[in-house]
Amino acid sequence: MRRKKNYKRDINPDHKYNSIAISRFTNYLMYDGKRSIAENNLYGAFDIIEKGEKNALETFEKAIENVKPLMEVTSKRVGGANYQVPREVRPERQFMLASKWIIAAARAKKGKAISEKLADELLAASNNEGAAIKKKQDIHRMAEGNRAFAHFAG
Repeated sequence: MRRKKNYKRDINPDHKYNSIAISRFTNYLMYDGKRSIAENNLYGAFDIIEKGEKNALETFEKAIENVKPLMEVTSKRVGGANYQVPREVRPERQFMLASKWIIAAARAKKGKAISEKLADELLAASNNEGAAIKKKQDIHRMAEGNRAFAHFAG
């Protein structure tokens, strides 16, 4: 049976920076459809970054670029055994995974407001450090370790 076609949805850019990437990031940050709270948290994080004499938009874009994975593993069943097959990651999925990892790393920290934790994680990711970068390196290591099964891809 064929799957339903997945239509691309147009996402409106955010009102402050006029960026679709920030709008998508806000969507991933949002809980229970509360967009204004997610936007306030993200813009609060940007304010904290700008207090540190850095451009928030450039820091955000550099952080996302540094966290984007190039390879990932997918499970494939061949002859009764499951193999972890390394695959390249599509650009839309790269952005989604990078955003989710940064948000998860920020939420995992304790003791501060989410905007402070998000600012810390974005700054760390833009400097190629932090929990989100570690997650990317773990995924790449797993893909590299299972390179022998790459011929099952397809």
